Amino acid sequence: MNLDLTIDVLLLAFMAVIAIAVVRMRDLFGIAMLFSVFSLLSAGVFTVMDAADVAFTEAAVGAGVSTILMLATLTRTAREEQPKRSRNPTLPLIVVFVTGALLVFGTSDLPRMGDASAPAHHHVAPRYIEDSEREIGIPNIVTSVLASYRGYDTLGETTVIFTAGVAVMALLGIRRRRRREEPGEED
Repeated sequence: MNLDLTIDVLLLAFMAVIAIAVVRMRDLFGIAMLFSVFSLLSAGVFTVMDAADVAFTEAAVGAGVSTILMLATLTRTAREEQPKRSRNPTLPLIVVFVTGALLVFGTSDLPRMGDASAPAHHHVAPRYIEDSEREIGIPNIVTSVLASYRGYDTLGETTVIFTAGVAVMALLGIRRRRRREEPGEED
């Protein structure tokens, strides 16, 4: 077993343990912290896969911004999840397994990771490598791809993240205004 595979298996095992712990916990602060650790482990998986840009984004957004938003939300809510009636878990389990099976089936015909005969290596990648500096004027290929060739995609991702942040801040502001308008109620 090579080192990368060992690290992948360990990271994924830790992520599975954290996912199970999150499902079983009632303490919302602990859940927020475990989500942060899960995001850091995800960033580690992306780093092992040589996707440093995705790893940085996951660490910044997943472990950083999301954790801050969850903690800010916890300052306005109860610390512990309220117990609910016990429901039959059969339907959710069926949905999870069917979705997982569809995902595995859908990815079964993809080329293996790093496969030199993959279509992307014969059409898109050579053009980026050979023409990006001449077409874009940026010597760093990754930067030219993200900033120019995929510029609209990057702009779209940034817009989605910005919109989500504004929505969360607006929701937090609405709750604060409601509390001020309803005197006599305790937090």
